[in-house]
Amino acid sequence: MRTIVISAVNLTKGGTLTILRECLRYLSELSETGNYRIVALVHRKELANFRNIEYIEMQWPKKNWANRLWCEYVTMKKISVKLSPVYLWLSLHDTTPNVLAEKRAVYYHNSLPFYKWKMKEWLFTPRIVLLALFSKYIYRKNIHENTYLVVQQEWMKRALIHLFRLREETMIVAPPSSTDKKTDDFPMNNLSEEGNYSFLFASYPDSHKNFEVICQAAEILKEQLGIEDFKVYLTIKEEDNAYAQWLFRKWGKIPNIEFIGFLDRKSLYEYYNQCNCLIFPSKVETWGLPITEFAAFHKPMLLADLPYTHETASECNQVAFFNPDDPHALADKMKRLIQGDDRFLVTAEKVIISLPVARSWQELFNILLA
Repeated sequence: MRTIVISAVNLTKGGTLTILRECLRYLSELSETGNYRIVALVHRKELANFRNIEYIEMQWPKKNWANRLWCEYVTMKKISVKLSPVYLWLSLHDTTPNVLAEKRAVYYHNSLPFYKWKMKEWLFTPRIVLLALFSKYIYRKNIHENTYLVVQQEWMKRALIHLFRLREETMIVAPPSSTDKKTDDFPMNNLSEEGNYSFLFASYPDSHKNFEVICQAAEILKEQLGIEDFKVYLTIKEEDNAYAQWLFRKWGKIPNIEFIGFLDRKSLYEYYNQCNCLIFPSKVETWGLPITEFAAFHKPMLLADLPYTHETASECNQVAFFNPDDPHALADKMKRLIQGDDRFLVTAEKVIISLPVARSWQELFNILLA
């Protein structure tokens, strides 16, 4: 019997937790048909509880890097010895633990080493700046000991090869699976009131998400161009963090902007269905899942003109790209949509992904276990 270990101790919310759940869901099924023992190192078993999985719970204080690194390089080494022989050890959180295993792999989903931050971000989200500055040095340790590295996009593959001098054949591109909800799950209606054209940006208020370019564009539309018949919905609240507080102080009085706060998945899809257009201005992402989710509704999307958006929106219809540092460029495209002019929207070019590619967890593990 071959032992597969999944280490994912710091995956507790959001998209990374979804990755953990999808991974263990597949391995739970694999263990029923194959001769495999599956062990998962997690924060809490309840976060991703599936049959046929052995769980080891490991908890450290939130955002405590000292404890995390001790766990990765000391505690996990001891665990790997106890579980020996381990056939495959897959780390789902960027770092390569110091373990004994015949094969080792890491799922890399942190794009911040490639983020060009600004000085003002030290005031709003210093954690983002520190991650951008130092995470590449932490992730460098042991990275060449891996049999494979898994990323979500071709641009990330190329960036990591350049940053860490990796061999191309060790890199697997594994795009996230398509949205799990169907557009016909929702009644056809519109959030717009009195003819207002509605825009949505759904994200947590980290500084690299670039909420301010949308706020600036909305201000230009209202104050400089005199356009009133539009609404912008942002999924943040003033109390979220210092960055959200700054956004609210500067643009909270603009009536066309509504700070609606965090949305659960059902509510988020209702907004997808009801809003006219998605804006996605983030300056760096490993994927940009809202783009994939919103594309299923076949409505306009205004996207930051960056490698990740071109890849995520590959072959999507009704797309336009804008300079994420230019609110006037964004305001111009918003204005044209508000006035009913969508002639500038295009079908995004297809992005070619080099092999090996895994478009499902089954395909990924077929490669990892071969």
